[in-house]
Formats: sequence, C-alpha cells, structure tokens
Amino acid sequence: MRGVILDVDGTLVDSNDAHAHSWVDAFREHGHDVSYDSVRPLIGMGGDRVLCALASIDADSRIGEEIVTTRKEIFLSDYLGGVRPFPRVRELLERMRHEGLKLAVASSSEDELLEKLLRLTGAANLLQKRPSARQARSTKPAPDLVQAALDVLKLSPGEAVMLGDTPYDRDAANGAGVAFVGFRSGGWSDGDLADAIAVYHDTADLLEHFDSSAFSSAA
Repeated sequence: MRGVILDVDGTLVDSNDAHAHSWVDAFREHGHDVSYDSVRPLIGMGGDRVLCALASIDADSRIGEEIVTTRKEIFLSDYLGGVRPFPRVRELLERMRHEGLKLAVASSSEDELLEKLLRLTGAANLLQKRPSARQARSTKPAPDLVQAALDVLKLSPGEAVMLGDTPYDRDAANGAGVAFVGFRSGGWSDGDLADAIAVYHDTADLLEHFDSSAFSSAA
C-alpha cells in the first residue's frame, strides 16, 4: 500500500450531528418540515442526494441551490464552533506519513467547509492532496471522489485504502476498487460497515492498533 484516502466528516472530525441539524434548519427555513431522524442516516451522502431523498428537490434547481447555500451558512454560523476533531488525529496522520504513505481527502463537503474542517484537525498541512468535490461528476456513494483522489495521488486502486465512517464511504471505495477501513465514530455499527477489511472505534483506536493494521509496513 502506498496511499490513504480519507473521509473527513465523522472520520477526522465529529461533525455528522451538526451537519444533520443544519440540514433540518435549512429545510425549515425554506418551508420543508423534515425531522432530524430522517436526515441523520443520510449524512455522508452528497448534498444533492440528501435533497432528492428528503424532498425530491433537484440540487440544480433554484430552490435546491438556495437550500444548499442556506445550509452552508447555518452550519458555519451556528454549528461549526461546536465541532471538534476526534482524538489524536494529527498523531495518526503523522504516523501514516512516517510510514511513507501519501494522503488525500475524498469529501463531498464544499471547498470552503472542507478547509475549515481540516483546520480543526490541526493536521491540514499533512493533507496536501485535496481533490475538489467539483472534480467528481457524482457524489458519494458513487466512486467518483475516490477515483479523483487516486488520480491526485497517482496511484492504482490496489495501492490505496480508504478510511471512512459510513456505508456511503464503503460503497464509494468499493466502486473504485479500493479497500475500505471503517470507523464507528460517525454513528454506524459494524454491521452497517460490513465488507470493511477492518473496523475501529475512532482515530485513537486505530493509532493504538496501528502496528497490526493494514496501514503498517510491519503488519
């Protein structure tokens, strides 16, 4: 293995609940009553898919664009301040870099949001490879973002592993032919992450077991 493709929300930062609440607030502001419980299981999909699943709204329509913009503004103003990185994120990424692994992000978040979330980890400088969500024609669970990350890293699918927290990450990785390692930190169970080559609780748990993981050259 030569590279790691990293999801961000729910994987490096504890933001999935905040994203769900911001969607609920944005829908309400535009006259659509959706519950937190209906939104939360969709976090990890691209925003276009969330709009379609919850209200049959096309993301390219006027109302779709307005809801997406409102959602981002609400997240930044009301929820970003409460988002925290998971434990020992920087240590984990430093260990991966020490192993000689290239690191890239595959996130459906808009570039502005992604930059702010990565800054929270204290490890943004370790993630120099960041394909834009605009490089992908389709959002997760489609494999486009993972394929874009492979292109940025200049690696074949068999040379990388994806680290994520949702079944949408797993499906995107599998669709690109990339092995998947799952985290429970995003709120999903081991059963939800079936077909992962390994499942850990969070970043600290993987770091504790790094020597026996797929990421270690000593494994």
